[in-house]
Amino acid sequence: MTLVLALTALLAQPQADAATPTLDYDYFVENVQPIFLERKAGFTRCVVCHAEGGRVGFLEELERGADTWTEEQSRANFESLQRLVVPGLPLESRLLMHPLEPDAGGDEFHNGGRQFSSQEDPWFQTLAAWVLGETAQ
Repeated sequence: MTLVLALTALLAQPQADAATPTLDYDYFVENVQPIFLERKAGFTRCVVCHAEGGRVGFLEELERGADTWTEEQSRANFESLQRLVVPGLPLESRLLMHPLEPDAGGDEFHNGGRQFSSQEDPWFQTLAAWVLGETAQ
């Protein structure tokens, strides 16, 4: 009887979902990370406020004169950004929801403005693809 109860309890425990996507580092470096350096018309670049010296730092500070991050900094950015996403669930990921217009499903808080006016925005789509497990080609 004890064995049956133990097996029942074990089977009742939530199991890790084998379908949960893995966040791809190479896709991040090639497609996601450049978004933080680009300037969208009417907005400040993400890196200005979200690097270590910014108000809400989760990106590494660029070296003086650099136009991108080093490999070590990219690894640190990748690790840091994973805390802002829920793999497989872009619409539950702060990285996508904070800068998305509330009328398009975003949340009310983002001091940097609404970088994405809709979920069809190419940058939003790139970030969503990463969260959904897209890999580098």
